[in-house]
Amino acid sequence: GRYELTALNRRDVAGVRTVQADIADLAAIEAAFAGQEVVVHLAAVVSGEAGWDDVLRYNVVGAYNVFEAARRAGVARVIFASSGMAMGGYARQFPYNALLGGRYDEVPQPWPMLTHESLPHPAGLYGVIKVGGEQLARHFADATPMSMICLRYGVVNQADRPTEPRHFPIWCSQRDAAQMVERSIEAPADLKYDIFFVTSDNQWGYRDLSHAYQTVGYKPLDSAETYRLATDS
Repeated sequence: GRYELTALNRRDVAGVRTVQADIADLAAIEAAFAGQEVVVHLAAVVSGEAGWDDVLRYNVVGAYNVFEAARRAGVARVIFASSGMAMGGYARQFPYNALLGGRYDEVPQPWPMLTHESLPHPAGLYGVIKVGGEQLARHFADATPMSMICLRYGVVNQADRPTEPRHFPIWCSQRDAAQMVERSIEAPADLKYDIFFVTSDNQWGYRDLSHAYQTVGYKPLDSAETYRLATDS
């Protein structure tokens, strides 16, 4: 309720002014960007089984089109929904594989955290393209007046709770996901480019949240352990 919203979507969004267009068509989407201050780019093919043609069309060309349309319209900031899968390759390594497998007794205390400065190690084609999107955002931050913020989301699902053991370190509630968008909208204008991990406050988390707290004040309200305790009781 704090912002006047416009949606860019292939279907109408009830209650919100909607421009219906496909992000793979730059000319068709430009009208959605006129007069906007901030763009939140969430659209992507997320299926791990998606073929290259769809990934190229929507995740590569689509991201470029959104960034370019924002530039042409004079948008001040683009918030890009990246993914923790940009670092998903670490899940094959210890201790992250133990954390994701629920083998907490094997994990050293404290365990090493992944930060925004850790080298990218994507998992799957989806993760590879998200790393590319982050670098495309960096290019636009360097080459244009726009601020570009990349959010590496953990598991955000329709159930709004962890549904399998591997979710407990990387789950993100819907309200924490939305909070981080708001924090990014309200971030200082001189924040030109950054990458933030976004999960809830999970006991066994290994994606660093301190950078997001220190930079934009993100403090998650939820924890995966709420549901673990409910299950165990």
